Amino acid sequence: MMKTCTEAQRYCRENYTDLATVNNMNDMNQLMKSIDYSLINSEYTGVWIGLNRSRVYKWKWSLGDPVKYTNWSNGDSNGSDNCVYMRDGSWHHQDCKVNMRFICYNESSKGFVIETSNKIWREAQRFCRQHHTDLTSVRNQIDNQQIQKIMNDTNISQVWIGLFSDSFEWSDESESGFRNWGSDQPDNRGGSEYCTAVSVTDQDKWHDVPCSFSYTFVCHEDNLILIQMNLSWSEALRYCRENHVDLVSVDSEKIQFMVTKVIHESSTDAVWMGLHYYCQMNLWIWIRGEAVCYQNWAPGNETKLMDCNTEHRAGAVQSGGDHRWISLPQSHKLNFICIRKR
Repeated sequence: MMKTCTEAQRYCRENYTDLATVNNMNDMNQLMKSIDYSLINSEYTGVWIGLNRSRVYKWKWSLGDPVKYTNWSNGDSNGSDNCVYMRDGSWHHQDCKVNMRFICYNESSKGFVIETSNKIWREAQRFCRQHHTDLTSVRNQIDNQQIQKIMNDTNISQVWIGLFSDSFEWSDESESGFRNWGSDQPDNRGGSEYCTAVSVTDQDKWHDVPCSFSYTFVCHEDNLILIQMNLSWSEALRYCRENHVDLVSVDSEKIQFMVTKVIHESSTDAVWMGLHYYCQMNLWIWIRGEAVCYQNWAPGNETKLMDCNTEHRAGAVQSGGDHRWISLPQSHKLNFICIRKR
């Protein structure tokens, strides 16, 4: 259907949850699979997503992580420049079009990678996404110290990090800072481009456009809910069954994708799902007894040695990166995801 952005938002809210929110490149790839490119014509040039311009500027990480830790130089957190670099362990504002070296994050190695070529912030972001995962987030003081050590070891004085500021907000009030803008976008041409569409004629990059344009659109539907309480696995299971339906069983790629839509606001590094190690059968099973067919384990976690005499283990989904599964003692206190009552 072709609708204005306001009409598309109303339709999604009445029939699903909201216009689509995109939290990372995995989300973006999933979204593109839903587009029927055979329909491309002179009218079908964009697809609405739920990102809209507001009046308030906020700090976001390129990788989509929530901004929970900052290390501004004195008085620098309220500057007008929209991108951030690190120098001597402190963070500073800078015009995004300044050329500078930069730090990428690589999800596969769980490490930081310093790049010695000079690029403007957007080019650095594009390079990191092509060759690693993204421009790095700095989630805590340990990350900050590790990056500064890399800079000292390589004799580099300042680098771009993945923090930026913009005034765009998601329709469903998600805090995701992930953006996939085209070159020179957003440009707010004519001062009237307040909505965002995926451009099917610009390699699926995002463009800000007038909300009155008529495009097709992508909705999302949530039947999962993130509970931001820190509970053991058995406590989380009990909570879900008493207040919702159950702990989530991530038994397909579709459910894994739905988990990534809600997990980004977690206050813990991983969240419980309904997977546990059944000692008597010596295998992992879902809480309703189903075998584990679809799998998304981080390397080495599925085959970790289990000592059921000392601890019982359960499966959790990592809150960051590629959201791989990890094995943890059930006594750990984590956020968790329930299946919502319909």
